[in-house]
Amino acid sequence: MNNISRIAIMVVSVGALSSCHIYNKFEMPTEDNALTSEYVQAKETEENAEAFGNLRWEDVFTDPMLVDLINQALANNTNLSNAKLNIDIAHAQLKGARLSYLPSVTLAPNGAGSSFDHSKMSWSYQLPLAVSWEVDLFGKLLNSNRRAKQALLQSEAYQQAVRSQLIAGVANCYYAISMLETQLKISRQTAEYWKESVQIMKNFKLAGRVNESAVVQSTANYYSLLASITDLEVSLNEANNTMSLLLNVMPQTWNIQADARFEAPAIMREGVPMRELASRPDVRASEHSLAMAYYATNQARSAFYPGLNISANGGFTNLMGSMVSNPAKFFVQLAGQLTAPLFARGQLISNLEAARAQQEQAMNNFEYTLLSASAEVSNALMLYTKSNEKADYLKNQVENLEKSVEYTQELLSLDGRTTYLEVLTAQQSLLAAQLSQASCENARARAAINLYQSLGGGR
Repeated sequence: MNNISRIAIMVVSVGALSSCHIYNKFEMPTEDNALTSEYVQAKETEENAEAFGNLRWEDVFTDPMLVDLINQALANNTNLSNAKLNIDIAHAQLKGARLSYLPSVTLAPNGAGSSFDHSKMSWSYQLPLAVSWEVDLFGKLLNSNRRAKQALLQSEAYQQAVRSQLIAGVANCYYAISMLETQLKISRQTAEYWKESVQIMKNFKLAGRVNESAVVQSTANYYSLLASITDLEVSLNEANNTMSLLLNVMPQTWNIQADARFEAPAIMREGVPMRELASRPDVRASEHSLAMAYYATNQARSAFYPGLNISANGGFTNLMGSMVSNPAKFFVQLAGQLTAPLFARGQLISNLEAARAQQEQAMNNFEYTLLSASAEVSNALMLYTKSNEKADYLKNQVENLEKSVEYTQELLSLDGRTTYLEVLTAQQSLLAAQLSQASCENARARAAINLYQSLGGGR
């Protein structure tokens, strides 16, 4: 043991000057990189618990039916279940990496018999116990362990990302179904109204107020609306099936009311915009991926240095050397093996070069994830702000078009100072504005939901 210890000390002394960096923990590179430097500084600031992205999803979505659907999805969704299983896999791999520090112990009992020239059979046996321990001189096991831990953290971040996407997906689908129900309700009511208009035009024709062209135009308008209703019914069926898939149940129709509206809580932002991005699970997952690449590079470097294995064998045998000894006796063997790579046909060099390139790729991916996350937040916030403005404009448009339809119909029926084309145009414009108003309401809800998700919401 003293000799083995001396050898180990010598090896460590030789490699210490050139291999110290392989023991270092991962730190986000900040030199000459303003983006990552800002990210590191933002992570050190305290989170604002009242910021929109940090709110519990139960405090954001308060519709009882929507809350029930989200809970069902969180309990049943296959993607979320697989994300949880990935965490279990990463836990097992981390456990294996940590246990690699311990020695391995094997028991391999064996027996044999031999006879020469019809002599009496001679039996021998061994009950050996072998112990082998790899001494982690240059961080091979250390970096493997750290990489496995980063893989676990990455799996947890991915699970949170799936959870956030699932909550937002159910909420978006819920309000999309409500929008389609609203548009169907408007279209069906308008169809009944336009059907009456066709009969009115026929009566006007008999009275000599309009010609056959007016009857044909109003009838075509009516059938055009019936055709658009079938498209809405198809879209509603698809939306219901999407909701069923999110909840991992057989396709069914969900009884979601047409007047469901999403009233988002006050949207309070973090004081430091980068702090919001640092809370996003996809950004955290990308950071853990970069750390994994860093430790993989360290593992590739450590492969250039010697490995030390200490082994011990002991047991009970009646075979000692080439002679058979009875009765059986105990035996013990102790050995140390130092393995240093001398020539591996360039494989070690190529592995290190590949690991460095993959680390650079991971860095590029991390930076792109940050920039993409920032763009998502900006887009969602702009859409939410402009959807609120658009909703006010469409409300005024609908109110004025309702008056326009009423006025043109009165003018046509009373003194004929307008034409049937003006009536049809006013009716079509009103329907289009009403459908746009429903779409805008859905866009406003979707923007708020996506903003919540893009700020890391859903924890």
